Amino acid sequence: MTGDAKRAVVTGVSSGIGAATARRLLGDGWAVTGFSRRDPGIDDGRFSWTAVDLGDLEALSEHATAVGPVDAVVHAAGLQSSAPLGKLQVDDGLAMWRIHVAAAEVLVNGLVPSMRDGGRVVLVGSRTMSGAAGKSQYAATKSALVGMSRSWAAELVDRAITVNVVAPGPTDTPMLNDPARTSTPPKLPPLGRFIAPEEVAGLIGFLVGPLGGSITGQAIVQCAGASL
Repeated sequence: MTGDAKRAVVTGVSSGIGAATARRLLGDGWAVTGFSRRDPGIDDGRFSWTAVDLGDLEALSEHATAVGPVDAVVHAAGLQSSAPLGKLQVDDGLAMWRIHVAAAEVLVNGLVPSMRDGGRVVLVGSRTMSGAAGKSQYAATKSALVGMSRSWAAELVDRAITVNVVAPGPTDTPMLNDPARTSTPPKLPPLGRFIAPEEVAGLIGFLVGPLGGSITGQAIVQCAGASL
């Protein structure tokens, strides 16, 4: 890796928003350490990959504390199961909480002590954080990210470390066609297309970039008009 490049840790780099974010940051000159279960196949001298199941919180903690000083962390790993009330499975909710919330907690807790002042934390949430029929468990985990990130933003403001949630609407990733969400098929947003993962990565790139340093404690919705 280039010694003078800013360094970011990005989770979920094997596909979707995580992969797009890793590639965006590499294109912007960052050095990137990627966490995921599967090899993302990114061929770049400034990229290193760590094989880890984000649901294995003990392993994740060990990997996070071993990374060393970083300038940014982006938690993009996720999964989605959906079901209406009356058909909820507790294990589905716990699995999503583990990946979305607990993994974010363990990851940032391990990285922030050595994060350089002026660093950036971005958690990938969802437009459904305010509630969506048939997605109560998923929405609960994504809404939790908002309270957690605002708390961290207040704790870290004296170090000029920003903490934000990027909350996309339906994004064209493998999760969109996951069989676990068949009860809530995606609806095309008013703009007439699904969001490209590269667009979400672009917003993340702005937040961690030189012009994003005054934005903190926010949940930014990127929904192609779905909130209208």
